[in-house]
Amino acid sequence: MRTYFDDIVKNISQIIRFNSSEAPAKEGMPFGEGAAKCLEFYLSLASFLGFKTANYDNYVGEVTFGSGEEFAVLAHLDVVPEGSGWTHDPFGGEIDVENRKIWGRGAMDDKGPAIIALYALKALKDEGFRPSRKIKLILGCNEESGWACIDHYNKVAHMPEEGISPDADFPVIYAEKGILHVKAFFPVKGSFSGLKGGDRVNMVCDYCEVKAPYDAKRAKALGLAFEDGRIVSRGKSAHGSTPDKGRNAILPMLEYLGLDDIADLLFRGKFALAGLEDETGKLTLSPDVIEQTEDGIFVTCDIRYPATYTQEHIESAIKESGVSYEVVHAQAPLYNDRQSKLISTLLGVYNEVCGTDLEPIAIGGGTYARALKYGAAFGPEEEGEESTIHQANEYITFDKIEKCFNIYKLAIERLTK
Repeated sequence: MRTYFDDIVKNISQIIRFNSSEAPAKEGMPFGEGAAKCLEFYLSLASFLGFKTANYDNYVGEVTFGSGEEFAVLAHLDVVPEGSGWTHDPFGGEIDVENRKIWGRGAMDDKGPAIIALYALKALKDEGFRPSRKIKLILGCNEESGWACIDHYNKVAHMPEEGISPDADFPVIYAEKGILHVKAFFPVKGSFSGLKGGDRVNMVCDYCEVKAPYDAKRAKALGLAFEDGRIVSRGKSAHGSTPDKGRNAILPMLEYLGLDDIADLLFRGKFALAGLEDETGKLTLSPDVIEQTEDGIFVTCDIRYPATYTQEHIESAIKESGVSYEVVHAQAPLYNDRQSKLISTLLGVYNEVCGTDLEPIAIGGGTYARALKYGAAFGPEEEGEESTIHQANEYITFDKIEKCFNIYKLAIERLTK
């Protein structure tokens, strides 16, 4: 590990400096210039390290090692927008030697793990390891906002059936909840205008504003402020799959405007979805983007439903509420046999490296593992540690880099030997 550590730190820092959140397309750059330049940087690094690379039209990149039956390592280089509340430059890639951290958007999700996985392959290659399978390290550029990168890859290349995605939690994910993004419509008129909030549907809304008559007492009671002629609500961002870790800025705004019916439906379990649960966890609903138009109010919600349920089941419950809506994105659940070779091998590697005796887990997040017939999300987060994914001041620690390197190197070796 020591041979590669300094280079890993340096390159995580450098790749963070690309703002690769989705931006307007340019010619040959379907997700904007930042994402394209970030992919170019990564593939250039991989080529410098001695690997064969391919760039599929700046949708997705590929690094290959070995030959034979294919095995995938799926990571992504795009990030969610920085949001608000940062005390470090979100795209500065600051190396904090004193606190042993690298700060910046994508440090954990998913640029840091993508760089670590590349150096794990480099270490295996330097040791003379000859995989019996063709390892494809696939780098998407649209994971956070649509998966058009994976759709394109499936058209122009061949997706392996089995693999891992270093984009979730340890010890290993055997199941992922279904994902449903719905835009609900409420034909509301009122003495307010310009109601808007939220950056992405998979980020808990941390800022909401409106032009409306100002009641100082009521605003103060709800934690709202009056700034530049607008009433402002500030919350705390978090991943849309874990809304309890954030503080949604939309709710107090709805309460201030007297829109209790909408608040009841979206925040107080009246959507006929409350209580749905199985071994993979409870359903979560996070209303993360709100916009007012001439017609009314649109709220886009991030729903993560238990893996043994279906999209049809969830939609039928929404229809019972009488709300007009449209589905803007959907991903079926992922469910693996906990005793399968893939899951048991990954679990064994984690427990061996970390000296633990943990069991596989299920999550609400959606990862590239769903793009595979047999796929599993594998790290980098661990239970009990602070999560800054999709939040302000995202960081990765030096210790995490070392641990992930050792885990990914051993896991890839055992699954491709």
